[in-house]
Amino acid sequence: MTEPAPPHRRPEEENPRHGRLHARPAPPVTRGATGQTTLAAPGGGPPALLYAPAGDGPYRVVVLLHGAGGTAQQGLDLLLPLADTHRLLLLAPQATASSWDLIVEGFGPDVARIDELLRTVFGAYPVTEVAVGGFSDGASYALSLGLTNGDLVDAVLAFSPGFAAPLVTHGRPRAFVSHGTDDRVLPVDVCSRRLVPRLHTLGYPVEYAEFAGGHEVPAEIRQRAVAWLAG
Repeated sequence: MTEPAPPHRRPEEENPRHGRLHARPAPPVTRGATGQTTLAAPGGGPPALLYAPAGDGPYRVVVLLHGAGGTAQQGLDLLLPLADTHRLLLLAPQATASSWDLIVEGFGPDVARIDELLRTVFGAYPVTEVAVGGFSDGASYALSLGLTNGDLVDAVLAFSPGFAAPLVTHGRPRAFVSHGTDDRVLPVDVCSRRLVPRLHTLGYPVEYAEFAGGHEVPAEIRQRAVAWLAG
């Protein structure tokens, strides 16, 4: 894990290049549709996917980030079977490149896109809490984005992450981290078994779940993560 930096000395200057999100929940001005819908990406590019359970809310938003070479649908599918039961409003963006901007060349276009998508969601749905989650590269990005934006994000779900590399940090969001002991893509010994103790040392509340398996997210881990999120 890269050592997180403290907040910028002039927070008003923080922008997408720092990984900062500026959208904030507010009373919605329109009524968003329920079920799975498609959201046009700001500035063009692949659209994002949204799933809203039936009813009037309020909701917890979970931004879900796919792994390298993945799709928005794969991100959405991480928690889609559990969304109705737990009243989760799921937002799944598509990376502008094969993986997220931080992994490719540094924070920037994906942060700006996620920020605008959140503005759209906040304008259409009553939201009380915001979490971010992901798998593999998406998990590394979720941790990095969550630690950067702990004044908005209160929880992070990181399924098989490789690292966390925030440039600045705000708040102390709690984190759920899972990893397979037989992972050959991102080996647990050099990833989560190093990352989780470091997060604890830095004062972040972390729930850690290892499981017998590879680079995957078993159903029982998803269920445990969502139960933790609701706790």
